Amino acid sequence: MNPNKYGKKLLASALAAVTAFGLTLSGCSSSSGDDDTTMSSSANVIDYWLWDSAQQPGYQKCAEGFAKANPGLSVKITQMGWDDYWSKLTAGFVADQAPDVFTNHLGKYAQFVDLGVLLPLDDLDATKDINSDDFQEGLGDLWKGQDGKRYGAPKDWDTIGYFYDKLVTDAAGLTTEQLKKLTWNPDDGGTFEKAIAHLTVDVNGKRGDEPGFDKNKVKVYGLASDGAGGGNFGQTQWGAYAASHGWAPTDKNPWGTRFRMEDPTFQKTVAWYYGLADKGFMPKYETFGKDTGSYAQFAAGKAALAMNGSWMISSFQGMKGIDLHVAPTPIGPSGHRASPFNGLADSVTRFTDNREASAKWVAYMASDQCQNIIGASGVVFPARKKGTEISLETRKKAGLDVSAFTEHVEKGTTQQQVVIQNAADVTALMEPEFDAQFIGSHSSGDLTRLNEQLNTLLEMTAK
Repeated sequence: MNPNKYGKKLLASALAAVTAFGLTLSGCSSSSGDDDTTMSSSANVIDYWLWDSAQQPGYQKCAEGFAKANPGLSVKITQMGWDDYWSKLTAGFVADQAPDVFTNHLGKYAQFVDLGVLLPLDDLDATKDINSDDFQEGLGDLWKGQDGKRYGAPKDWDTIGYFYDKLVTDAAGLTTEQLKKLTWNPDDGGTFEKAIAHLTVDVNGKRGDEPGFDKNKVKVYGLASDGAGGGNFGQTQWGAYAASHGWAPTDKNPWGTRFRMEDPTFQKTVAWYYGLADKGFMPKYETFGKDTGSYAQFAAGKAALAMNGSWMISSFQGMKGIDLHVAPTPIGPSGHRASPFNGLADSVTRFTDNREASAKWVAYMASDQCQNIIGASGVVFPARKKGTEISLETRKKAGLDVSAFTEHVEKGTTQQQVVIQNAADVTALMEPEFDAQFIGSHSSGDLTRLNEQLNTLLEMTAK
């Protein structure tokens, strides 16, 4: 759908659905920001929006380097909190007042392409030669639409691991080496479930694997919960376990044509995961609700292991009075561990006042010059390999081993974020069903019905 051909009411309606979807996504979403979204009046001042406050200082340095390399051009950076970001971006698209360039998400760009609000980077001189081989394997091609054109220049990537306080695990008698070698299966949970059971403690001091443990009066859960996972394909919930069993959400990625949630292996995995709450090893849905995720539970001392993404390293590292470590996801029935793999990119909007200047800024952010700066900040893993190496070195100097995140990229055990048509409609179907799964009002078999609905949606899209 091209906004030049369709009315603004239709565009606004479609974008509203995308925005609602955006509020459910995970991945690089930790932020709180200012509301200064005043657009620049000069075509030589590039308006750039991002949501992660931790990354803003690094990109400010990039903006300064860009201005020196491109006399007469400058960049104005606006940072907003996650929720405000997507709602204001949508309002900007509708009112023809969107930024020139913005940080984009894999879960959203397909519909932005359909709505005609993004420019193909292949059509702009500064970005036409961006090569997928310049980035970590798999990142670049995800940002190519079904028309074969590129709509985002990769900026970073993330995987999943377990943050933990070594003081807590030492007290439980679990060593770092043991946590690195945990195994998992959907039948009995393997040594992974044994570990989180042992890390769970009730109000009387009984551990989850001891006689007399009261699952209804838990003081510290072995594993934090991070919601039901229906809005993000289980990125920080069940995704890593399902992937380590060889399961993938769609028949191919990107642009899958069939979902695979009728798979008995997947349904058994989901039943096991939510069953941890019934055993008292993980908080139930109603204990913390949707708004208090694994970071907050861990920070409050309510959970021993917090599954979360590498984008949260700085947040966890800022906690006082703990000995922070990161454990990798467990080895599954496939014989290897796995992790969802996401990556952000920068896109140029069709509303830009200076297409080529905006493209130059995007190309600069995708270059070694900028990504090495971002790597040195230690906040995220840049998309370029050199930037990742610098980020690792920065973390090492700070005393935190983050190999639990990077080994997935090194060993090829990542599962790429699902990129699919009508993502907002897919999420509108998935989220309530997975909430019902977590609450316990639906059984895993109901996922077959959901799968039929999702496949019908894809078939309608194809027509």
